[in-house]
Amino acid sequence: MHKQDLPERADWRAKAEEQGFTFADMHGEPYWEESSAYQFSLAQVENDIEDPVTELHAMVREAVAQIVVSEDLMRRMGIPRPYWDMVERSWAEGEPELYGRMDLVYDGSDPAKLLEYNGDTPTSLYESAAFQWQWLEDLIAAGVLQPGDDQFNGVHEALVERFAEILAPGTEVHFAAVAGNPEDYATVEALAWAARAAGLGAHYTDLDKIALSTEGQFLDGEDRVIGTLFKLYPWEDLLRDEFAAHVGPSGCRFIEPAWKAVVSNKALLPVLWQMFEGHPNLLPAFFEDDVAAALAGSGHPAGAVAEAFDRARDTLARGHVVKPIFSREGASVSIIEGGRVTETASDRTYDDHPRIVQAYQPLPVMGGFRPVIGAWVVGQSCVGMGLREDRARITQNLSRFKPHFIRD
Repeated sequence: MHKQDLPERADWRAKAEEQGFTFADMHGEPYWEESSAYQFSLAQVENDIEDPVTELHAMVREAVAQIVVSEDLMRRMGIPRPYWDMVERSWAEGEPELYGRMDLVYDGSDPAKLLEYNGDTPTSLYESAAFQWQWLEDLIAAGVLQPGDDQFNGVHEALVERFAEILAPGTEVHFAAVAGNPEDYATVEALAWAARAAGLGAHYTDLDKIALSTEGQFLDGEDRVIGTLFKLYPWEDLLRDEFAAHVGPSGCRFIEPAWKAVVSNKALLPVLWQMFEGHPNLLPAFFEDDVAAALAGSGHPAGAVAEAFDRARDTLARGHVVKPIFSREGASVSIIEGGRVTETASDRTYDDHPRIVQAYQPLPVMGGFRPVIGAWVVGQSCVGMGLREDRARITQNLSRFKPHFIRD
């Protein structure tokens, strides 16, 4: 894995505008950036990213099976008590998942480490599945890349196949996102494109246009009944919304299903460590409430956590990251090294939420930037990836998206 300088396509902004990629530049800074790209070998992709992420996803599902039947873990996940049964029932009935993104730190040689998993509302889908693939084709056609170069990118095809697996032909699906947010709209449009290719109907609706009929069904902005809804609206917010009480009675099928509330949640990380301690693709992680005193040198964890903490104590003392269980785009995240805060996010939106502690794994530095790999899971398999990079150690909302290619 290394970063390689490449010429930009002269017409890439025109292509972005033509395709509705209106957020390729944001706030005067490039979001899509193609003056360089990350090069991987096929073995790195297959052995260090694809296979481990598929395995991690299977481990996540094992964790879900434990979480949904544990009152203590459901509480620690921040799931409101009135909806515990709904979340558990969603899992018990096998409601199928669609997609998710695992964020990894990887330097090309050491095992990739899971930083977090967004299994509910991950964005950067369009630029991963579509625009970076077009970049690859254009650069091969121009002779900049070699004819045999490839990309780990089966995202669109996998989504088409997955929609066909989980929904009957002709099913009408509503895709909802926050009005006026071009990145969110691009995500749901990429999904709708795949749904249409799978033989489904696809309709867009603004989230704030969804209403409730007198019969208790959800309606779109044109008063059509919503039978199946993909909502780019996280379950942690929906379960605190006035509409939450109507989710079950409405008869609406939700994508992602309610059990995904426990995997788009950083409280998943200490559960994974408790279940699979020492796994090469995991970092030590604990609930802050369990280990804060011990990290400060004024106490010791009790119960089952104690021995695991002792084994990770030196690693955590060297460096750890404090993350709210609910957080987006690096908000409210802090890095602590040697007992002091060495970097913290400027966005403190999620400061009021409970937190977890995770061992700090520095991102590699390539060309002055630190890349994070976003590995896409569709169904239960890893099918592609996209990279974000930043000069800062905490990847944020405006961190740049970078294309990649595979060459042996």
